[in-house]
Amino acid sequence: MNILIVDDEKDMLKILKAYFEREGYNIFLAEDGEQALDVFYSNKIDLVILDWMMPNLNGISVCKEIKNNGQAKVIMLTAKSGNEDELMALNTGADDYVKKPFHPDILLTRAKKLLKVDDIVKLADLKIDFKARKIYKNGHDIQATKTEFELMRCFLNNRGHILSRKDLLDIVWGLDYVGEERTVDTHIRRLREKIGADLIKTHRGLGYSLEKATDE
Repeated sequence: MNILIVDDEKDMLKILKAYFEREGYNIFLAEDGEQALDVFYSNKIDLVILDWMMPNLNGISVCKEIKNNGQAKVIMLTAKSGNEDELMALNTGADDYVKKPFHPDILLTRAKKLLKVDDIVKLADLKIDFKARKIYKNGHDIQATKTEFELMRCFLNNRGHILSRKDLLDIVWGLDYVGEERTVDTHIRRLREKIGADLIKTHRGLGYSLEKATDE
């Protein structure tokens, strides 16, 4: 899933990006309203986390345009505390409203609720338990490694999207990873040996995907 985080505080962007990428989401960043709309119109965005007070275009204006031109969910962030401000945000079309300061885990939980991400996901004969960080096949723990589990989380959060080796390296291994891209192929091969060969599809020259049609 693609999440756009919009805030003019660079430290806030850095922190939220780290939290959401750890959960396997593909993250886009913007530091003002105009940049946010450029990203929104150039990519398929599932959720926008949007600060109210920003230069160029404020969050309310950006939210209105996003809601008038797409299906993305919107969470509004604000330091404003009045009930009338919350009402204004929701009336503008925002799906949720989070007051600053907040803990990133709270925002992450709200985002998952909007995106309808469950703690336990069933996929064919698999059960993925996100809290326990385990994958079960026909009721048996497949003993997934940390990397294998994070790959599965990444594919589940991006079902229907082709992820390149670089995408997977950035999300699962981190932006500071230094090494061969082919390590992705090795870990996917090992994951397939445990979960079954047909769930993760190879798109030659493009990358890998977990298609929505496999979900049961």
